[in-house]
Amino acid sequence: MKRKAIRKLTIAGVLTAVAVAGSLFSIPVFGAKCSPVQHMVNVIAGVLLGPGYALGMGFIAALLRNLLGLGSLLAFPGSMIGALLSGVAYKLCPHLPAAYIGEVFGTGILGGILSYPVAAFLMGNSTAALLTFVPSFLVSTGVGAAVSVLVLSALGKTGTLRQLEGALR
Repeated sequence: MKRKAIRKLTIAGVLTAVAVAGSLFSIPVFGAKCSPVQHMVNVIAGVLLGPGYALGMGFIAALLRNLLGLGSLLAFPGSMIGALLSGVAYKLCPHLPAAYIGEVFGTGILGGILSYPVAAFLMGNSTAALLTFVPSFLVSTGVGAAVSVLVLSALGKTGTLRQLEGALR
């Protein structure tokens, strides 16, 4: 039991570091800043570690990005909700597409909508509207989920995904 907890914490720490370091990487897509690494990490965490760890990692990554000046307060709803829903969806339906859909819906739709009050009331953005952030969040999470498809497919083909899941469950 203790060994499993240490493994989970180790993987969570590495994935959180990847998310924070990956925030330096972005791609301009249709005028939006697409930062896919956090979303890729959300799906991988949801699949390997479950919803609780994924949510915690989303919070810690957002906190670190803000403390390091690499993100804004929008990182909190943007990363945490998608990570949580990715893990919940995979737990309820243990098929990879469920995790991808949970991430895209959680971050792109719910995270985008919940970013409105953060922007309006905490950041003083008076031009923000309820759906302002949904398009850019959807682009970013869509690309990140697609990258996670590639990563998890490669891990699945080599048998590493099944081995990791077995070691962590």
